[in-house]
Amino acid sequence: MTTLLTPPAGRMRPPGGEGGLRQVLRHRYLLKLLVRRELRSRYKGSVLGLGWSYVRPGVHFAVYFFVVGLFLGMDRQVEHFPIFLFSGMVLVNLLTETLHAATRSVTGNAPLVRKVFLPRELFPTASLLVSLVHFVPGVLILSAGAVAYGWRPSFGALGAGLLGLAIVVLLGYGLGLLCAAVNVFFRDLEQAVDVSIMVVTWSVPMIYPWTHVREHAPGWLFEVYLANPLVSAVSLFQRAFWYPGTGGTFEFPPHLYARSAVALAVSVVALVVGRAVFARTQQRFGQEL
Repeated sequence: MTTLLTPPAGRMRPPGGEGGLRQVLRHRYLLKLLVRRELRSRYKGSVLGLGWSYVRPGVHFAVYFFVVGLFLGMDRQVEHFPIFLFSGMVLVNLLTETLHAATRSVTGNAPLVRKVFLPRELFPTASLLVSLVHFVPGVLILSAGAVAYGWRPSFGALGAGLLGLAIVVLLGYGLGLLCAAVNVFFRDLEQAVDVSIMVVTWSVPMIYPWTHVREHAPGWLFEVYLANPLVSAVSLFQRAFWYPGTGGTFEFPPHLYARSAVALAVSVVALVVGRAVFARTQQRFGQEL
């Protein structure tokens, strides 16, 4: 009787022990439900609904443009400053929204984590997809504005834009997995992430050209600045949407594509590390929550 009730060897798995990105792909339907639920809960009772994803970047851009562009005179220093600003802003917003939502994705779904078995990676993955949904309206607005300033698509520009997007998606997803796992055990991480998000906005050449850093920062600090993967990603997006509509005299950071390849490699490493930490700790999520 005991033999009949005992499952075959190798069939038993600890709760939450089976995961991985392959499992996320196998549970695409659940992932779709999580994304839909997140979008519905975020815009529940809203008149505009998803239209807020157009309003939010527009207002965000207007604040920076009037304060930095007009009042501080950056519009007179950078050609077509609105496109320069917005091309960096949509990419930075993608990273910050992904990181903010992914960090809280597991703790925010504590009832599901405790009671239902499903791949835990679904939660930060859903956060990334929701961020990409909000990213699309920003790109549409950016494209329309760039066309108005004389931009025309080219293979070089599109390639630069895709490379910049890949850096941010991989980096944001990797850091999101890492922060989602650590936040289960140390809730102070949520506050630390919020503080770091404020710093990110000013750590990339989005509000100012990178040459300002070269002129005012010590040599070692300037090299640290250029080593930031987001600096390369933002520069690539500006190369894609802003630069083709200008007079072509702007100087990009030295060795931009070589640095971008390194930034892409760093983003892949961040994804591998984030995935490894998440996989190692996810069996304890139910207990901690």
